[in-house]
Amino acid sequence: MPLYEYFCKSCDGMFEALGAVSRAQEPAPCPACGKKAGRIPPTSFSAFTMRDGYPRSIPDRGTYYHLGKEVKRRITGPVRMNEHPEINKPRPKPRKTKHDLDVAREKKQIAAREKARRSASGLAEIIDRSARDDD
Repeated sequence: MPLYEYFCKSCDGMFEALGAVSRAQEPAPCPACGKKAGRIPPTSFSAFTMRDGYPRSIPDRGTYYHLGKEVKRRITGPVRMNEHPEINKPRPKPRKTKHDLDVAREKKQIAAREKARRSASGLAEIIDRSARDDD
């Protein structure tokens, strides 16, 4: 049996009552004052449809839900369990501190001075093969 909404003019009250479809247009007794109240159109409406195998409310905004949070796209590709790329954004690489940048700059300067000293003295350039990425 469907749920209908009624409005009582004598006490200005709104109420809901279950009723048979065959008696949908008949007035129902008001629970507050007992007088007959007429049926009104529903003040709220809830419906759903299926999209991609999931129930969707109407109107559908075209979004998805992941663990109760609204997201714009479904999960595609490999991700960690119970994580969504829009919700659990990957952490950015930590930025180098000023000290780390100074140390790297100093190492480059020392390497450049050493290279200049070797070329000035006529020694062959040292090739470091231990730091290759293709091994």
